[in-house]
Amino acid sequence: MEVFGYLAAVVIGITLGLMGGGGSILTVPVLVYLFGQPASLATGYSLFIVGATAAIGAGLMTRRGLVVWRAVLGFALPSFVTVWLTRHYLLPAIPDSLGKVSRDTLLLIFFAALMLATAISMLRKRKEATGETAESTDLRQLVPPALIVGIVTGLVGAGGGFLIVPALTLAVKLPIKRAVGTSLAIISANSLFGFFSDAKIRGEAHWGFLLTLTALAAVGMGIGTLLSKRIPGDKLRPAFGVFLLVMGTYMVGREIFLHR
Repeated sequence: MEVFGYLAAVVIGITLGLMGGGGSILTVPVLVYLFGQPASLATGYSLFIVGATAAIGAGLMTRRGLVVWRAVLGFALPSFVTVWLTRHYLLPAIPDSLGKVSRDTLLLIFFAALMLATAISMLRKRKEATGETAESTDLRQLVPPALIVGIVTGLVGAGGGFLIVPALTLAVKLPIKRAVGTSLAIISANSLFGFFSDAKIRGEAHWGFLLTLTALAAVGMGIGTLLSKRIPGDKLRPAFGVFLLVMGTYMVGREIFLHR
């Protein structure tokens, strides 16, 4: 199963490179189901893998002028607060079990619900924003979604791109390509902050394993970025959305019926 896990790491990077999001939602299931990691540790590992891979993507997008750094700061700073609070207070406050249901099972069910929400977001048609840029828009509109994304990132180790991109296109009127590039920078900042601010996860990290997966995802990111010049990400979103819908449904069913 581990061979499939390493291949999946490349796929995660390719998806991020092609669509600027979505791939990170696969990281926790890959770590749990293909590598046998407990969900609570997998969410921490995911923060590093997603953060480092998104940082590479953000660097590539910056070279193309597709990252609006003022919007990155306007979004990342509020979300840092809820990432930190979630990792240090909310996550430890979740009991080891609720009745017959373990904390890891609860996290996986919540994660599966998030995966279904991502699938629905990808299956919906997204309107292209035009004209106005972040420099002429009140960035305070980004604070509410930023706080929500911080909770999601801290709790389940997902980048939250499915929330960030719509927020950037609707609240600060960024065109979709700039929203995708800016989203990668925000995902990177949030995820790496969440990982490095959590001493417990840092102490338990198996760095050889973690860096290997990150390197494979980075290779996938490079491939995805090259492919994005020929294959529009929006063309792939519906297919990937269907895949996430199936995966999310499977995870919910598996966790509920396996622990009845």
